[in-house]
Amino acid sequence: MITATVLDVPMTFITDRTLFSPERIDRGTVAMLKEAAFYDADKVLDLGCGYGVAGIYAAKRIGAHRVVMSDINETAVDISRKNAEMNGVCGLKIILSDGFTNIDDADFTVIMSNPPYHTDFKVPKHFIEKGFNRLIIGGRMYMVTKRRDWYKNKLTAVFGGVRVAETDGYFVFCSEKRSAKYASKV
Repeated sequence: MITATVLDVPMTFITDRTLFSPERIDRGTVAMLKEAAFYDADKVLDLGCGYGVAGIYAAKRIGAHRVVMSDINETAVDISRKNAEMNGVCGLKIILSDGFTNIDDADFTVIMSNPPYHTDFKVPKHFIEKGFNRLIIGGRMYMVTKRRDWYKNKLTAVFGGVRVAETDGYFVFCSEKRSAKYASKV
């Protein structure tokens, strides 16, 4: 069990050895949350939620009914449900999904992801390209990685621009959807 204060929000999580960062809350996720802005009217997707840190944090900020969490891993989805209940944010939508396969919503104002970046770029490419289509105009995509160039280039190609913040050894990317079409061919 992990008990921690994430930014200014006390939270407790059960984890599993098969999930990412099972012994402590990942510093990259915290770096992303430091950069992310949440507003009362937001609809947030925590894409690749793991055991639920980012989505549960967002739900505590803006309300559980405004947050969707998803992961490809059934254990992650089950544990996220338990963690949401344990942290008093019942009512979030938590979906088993390979990327956007089982996510029907196309009206997100925020998509957050700490994608697997130590492998090939297939997963983050899918997250960025399909995520663009699931954001409303003015919606923001936040990603955190330890790699800068590929993500900066890809987000710029799709969104037309990206803000990059370096925090605690991680790069946090924020792109805003300003048009219904990709900025360039991808």
